[in-house]
Amino acid sequence: MSSEGGTRPGVGRPKKTALLVAQQIVEDISRRGNTVGDRLPPEHLMLEQYGVGRGTLRESLRYLELQGVLMLKPGPGGGPIVQQPDGGTLAATLSLLLQFENAPFSTIMEARTALEPTISRLATSRIDDAGLAGLAENLRQTREQMGDQAAFSAHSERFHELIAWSSGNALFGYLFDALSGLIAGASMGITYPRRQRELTCDIHEEIYAAIADRDGDTASRLMSVHIHEHSTYLEKRFHSALARPIRWDLDG
Repeated sequence: MSSEGGTRPGVGRPKKTALLVAQQIVEDISRRGNTVGDRLPPEHLMLEQYGVGRGTLRESLRYLELQGVLMLKPGPGGGPIVQQPDGGTLAATLSLLLQFENAPFSTIMEARTALEPTISRLATSRIDDAGLAGLAENLRQTREQMGDQAAFSAHSERFHELIAWSSGNALFGYLFDALSGLIAGASMGITYPRRQRELTCDIHEEIYAAIADRDGDTASRLMSVHIHEHSTYLEKRFHSALARPIRWDLDG
């Protein structure tokens, strides 16, 4: 399914009117300073404002609903209500794109290996007290719930998301929310024995200490070691899962 010659279908194609209207709606949301829960103007006013037909406007609104920007509430007093998009939408989009590339799940680990040491270094200079407190609480929960495989995995992945958001770079934050969504939606069947979970908790605590000490070199090095060891474990114990092609998962 991968396209040939490095090209992608649709590049350079003029944008549909509905997409252009959707972009204008988002611009207007930003200009007005709308926040989550705010209602947009009623349909008749939006038709007049954007100068399009009802079908085009509704297509624009449905597109924004799929992107997590709006919730379309039916009935009297309903209409489009502003929402906060999250990494779930990005995870679904990435999984769809990667399926068409027939990309294996090892793609995710390669991306993490390349990015996470740099992200950890950034976090050492940009994390605030609330971010450090969040990481400390995550460490406590991970250690406390080590006996619960599902809870341990969720807290362990959350540790990496928190560091990504603490990097001060929103792109990294959303990207790692999405990567966690891809992993969670994979049903890869990966498990971790007690000793592996203990080692994970130990190195997470070391990474946290380096970040709290604002030691970028140590944080980057420890994260590199952590991701390398994690990748080695997966290659040895779950090689077939890593080789499995990524599939589009709307719940990811």
